[in-house]
Amino acid sequence: MRIEIYNEWDHVPKVSAEGTDRAVLAWNGEYRKGDVISFSGLEEGRYYVVRVDAAMQEALVLITKDTVTYPVPFYEKKENLNPLAFSGNRHYLSIRFAEDFEISAYRNLALNTFDRHEAAGVFPHAHANVETRGESVFAAQNAIDGILATESHGEWPYESWGINRQDDAELTIEFGRKVDIDEIRLYTRADFPHDNWWVTAVFTFSDGTKETVKMEKKSGVPHIFDIKKQGIEWVKLSDLIKADDPSPFPALTQMEVYGKNSD
Repeated sequence: MRIEIYNEWDHVPKVSAEGTDRAVLAWNGEYRKGDVISFSGLEEGRYYVVRVDAAMQEALVLITKDTVTYPVPFYEKKENLNPLAFSGNRHYLSIRFAEDFEISAYRNLALNTFDRHEAAGVFPHAHANVETRGESVFAAQNAIDGILATESHGEWPYESWGINRQDDAELTIEFGRKVDIDEIRLYTRADFPHDNWWVTAVFTFSDGTKETVKMEKKSGVPHIFDIKKQGIEWVKLSDLIKADDPSPFPALTQMEVYGKNSD
């Protein structure tokens, strides 16, 4: 496996590292606009643990392509990330095979700090039919990044999935394989009085079943739902009904889906 960084204009690697079971790239220098991080030489359909920057958590992901790229974000595209990420002149990146105990563990199956719009072939992956003004701080990926700060909105650590006041807003999380789940947690944004909140929602699963849930808390604590499903490949959150409140701005800080890979 190999990590390399190149600029999209010439594709000439400026720095690289490779290994058999893992690759670690530590380098001195500054990222430039147009730089791309590439992870290549991967085995399709295998689990990896990826750290794209020292200021971001590792991500346990299923990768179904032999090469995955991550465009280095700048300016507005970086506002949903820790300001230390991709900054300065000393950097640390890594990728390794996931251990069997990591793959089989009971955990939050939705968590992926490596997710982004261009995440073809990397799971879990979040996408939505609307993101407020197309801004990074309201992108679908924010709902699975593990950041639970609900008390405000906007730049990190208050990024969220924003629905741009759209009544038919939907968020889908794809797992890329079959999983068994027993609990879903929703952290609705709680920047009151700026925010509204949802009182009901519907989960739709890849097996065609649906669950309607109620959210009665006006707070940033998680709404926890005991929902057991087996062999599902994705879950969709939709039919979001706002509370009777003057604010038109409900949003989702985080969605967690707990369970294990199906046998």
